[in-house]
Amino acid sequence: MIDKLIELIKPLVEELNYDFYHLEFVNEDGENYLRIYIDSSEGISHSDCEKVSRKVSDVLDEEDPIPYSYYLEVSSSGIFRTLFTDEHLKRYNGNNVRIKIKGTFNHEKEFVGKLNGFNDENIEIIIDEEEIKIPRKKIKRINLEGEL
Repeated sequence: MIDKLIELIKPLVEELNYDFYHLEFVNEDGENYLRIYIDSSEGISHSDCEKVSRKVSDVLDEEDPIPYSYYLEVSSSGIFRTLFTDEHLKRYNGNNVRIKIKGTFNHEKEFVGKLNGFNDENIEIIIDEEEIKIPRKKIKRINLEGEL
């Protein structure tokens, strides 16, 4: 379903001259949410999100691709954006990131350092000039971080 939603929604976002950053369909506390994250070099305002939301909502009402009730949310990817895909990791390689861990890794629950590469198994960051390879299966979330 996610691939079909991306195929349907990404062109709408781009047609309005925004960058399609990510889409997720999640269940939280028994409620379904379709979240669309958009970006722009000029930044994203509340009215930008409303514009995309109206356009997407109209098409979703017509196409009806989701067989469940849900809430539609459109927002900016944010300054401390989550890096969801390999494309995101590639784009922000060399930037500072905060990695939250599932459980612990090396007795830590999170790491903050410079993203220094990745492969299918690991994400590599540099902390105090030391390279640390964190197994992807241990990672809960990766976000951009401000200056260290």
